[in-house]
Amino acid sequence: MGILLKKIHGPRVPTSMVKLSLIFFIVSLSAAFIDTVWAIYLKDFLQNNSTIGFYSAFLSALAFVSSFMLVPFIEKRNKPFLYSISLFLTSLFFVAFALNKNLIVFFLLTISVTIIFTVRMITRAIIIKDGSEKKSLSKSEGIVFSFNNVAWVLGPLIAAFILAKFGVPYVFLSAAGLIFLGFLFFRMVNIRTHDGNLDGNAMKILFEFFKDRDRRTIYFITTGVSFWWALIYLYIPLYIIENGFGEGVIGIFLFLIAVPLVFLEYPFSKVSGEKGARRFFLIAYSMMAIISLFLFFAKDVFWVLGLLIFASIPMAMLEPITEAYFFDIMKRKNDGHKFYGPYSTSLQIGFILGKIVPAIILIFLPFNYIFPVFGIFFALLFLLSFGAKNIIEDGKKN
Repeated sequence: MGILLKKIHGPRVPTSMVKLSLIFFIVSLSAAFIDTVWAIYLKDFLQNNSTIGFYSAFLSALAFVSSFMLVPFIEKRNKPFLYSISLFLTSLFFVAFALNKNLIVFFLLTISVTIIFTVRMITRAIIIKDGSEKKSLSKSEGIVFSFNNVAWVLGPLIAAFILAKFGVPYVFLSAAGLIFLGFLFFRMVNIRTHDGNLDGNAMKILFEFFKDRDRRTIYFITTGVSFWWALIYLYIPLYIIENGFGEGVIGIFLFLIAVPLVFLEYPFSKVSGEKGARRFFLIAYSMMAIISLFLFFAKDVFWVLGLLIFASIPMAMLEPITEAYFFDIMKRKNDGHKFYGPYSTSLQIGFILGKIVPAIILIFLPFNYIFPVFGIFFALLFLLSFGAKNIIEDGKKN
């Protein structure tokens, strides 16, 4: 962490981005608490693993629709204000989750939080983009992700301790307190974003987005990131429990899976800005395809969990680079604002596929048959990555 802070204070990184990264750290710590127990929480209401997958896929589909439908609304309003309101409302809903025992209320809460989460992610991306110079966008993304991933290292361990001592409701209450703290700190920071002049027709913007080959390419490349994390945070905790381990093992596993991200995302994002993103897409997806093949043949649960942790290395190449690459290929200043809504649906498409595909497989086949399907998907993204531009953030292309 000390090394990271020295790099952050270099001349190319705005001070506001460091402040924002610290706030995003607190918010991510809250999210890490929730994701550590989310599969267990869903299991209490939905019982069956496939049902959990299908309902989670529905929520991702809702986020998919919200992502581009909300952009015209968001673009005409104050993005920092919307972000702060989303934090405040999320803290209230987490308290409601902790207290709720009713299935209907559960459905209402999960749907509401999904929409609020979509607003928060869109406004956060615009805040990061507008707070960075174009030539340092990859570095800014890398800093934000690095701070976030420190939270994802600490969060599962702390959440596992709270879970073991007090139970799931207290994890939600702790997460509510953290995200409310993030809300208070964010209100103290002076953040400005640029205004964009958008056509309010969401469907027109969506179709226009897919007319461009470069935008289509990065859209599908980005799906692989959330496709993988859907498996890790929804199905692997259930896999751990069903293999006879205690709930504390989930926290340890999620802690270990985030460690490579903390140490590698910023260096990878920095090098990608200097050398170009395409080679990182190719290396990462080739590694993911090979790892998925090994996972299929691994019979021991410890080998499976070890390979999943190792897969965080190629994921560290992809996470901070995909979004920065999207903004790098924008031809006009306001295109990033205009097309971010359609682009952000790529994450939701990945989440939908990453939840619904295993849910279907688990109806008919054992758990390990999930991995070859994932491997085929990553192999296709590897081939697609050859079509990406190798953009250097000083304006040159390879």
